[in-house]
Amino acid sequence: MSKEFEMSMMGELNFFLGLQIKQSKDEIFINQAKYTKELLKRFDMEESNAFDTPMSSSLKLDKDEKSKDVDIKRYRDMIGSLLYLTASRPDVMFSVCLCARFQACPKESHLIAIKRILRYLKDTHNLGLWFPRNTSYFDLVGYSYADYVGCKTERKTLVEVANS
Repeated sequence: MSKEFEMSMMGELNFFLGLQIKQSKDEIFINQAKYTKELLKRFDMEESNAFDTPMSSSLKLDKDEKSKDVDIKRYRDMIGSLLYLTASRPDVMFSVCLCARFQACPKESHLIAIKRILRYLKDTHNLGLWFPRNTSYFDLVGYSYADYVGCKTERKTLVEVANS
């Protein structure tokens, strides 16, 4: 048997490492809807109210040393699960990475931010990445807002924090 024949016997790729892959003649769509639903169930967020955004634009997370400590193991579990989700959800990347900075000593305010991300995922679990086929071009456009003093912890941009 040739290798081409063996591959076609396996069928079309639908799931790969938690990624759902839907292929058609003209496009490929990748998402993690099933993983997101399981994530919400695991952290008891299925019945919570949904949010329109993963994080409030006015929220400025800092070390928050005056707030109550939270279960560090559970917080890290939530962060790790959300980081895996960012493979197909760039819309939550910034919020998750911002919360991940406080894994060493998570406080109640950090946990509230994580739960808001999970509540955002409740109504957006079907979002993912869409790739058209056979197009002459595919423009990837991204926008960024650099708030040079918005980081209360370091008073630097994210690029400066990464390089220090």
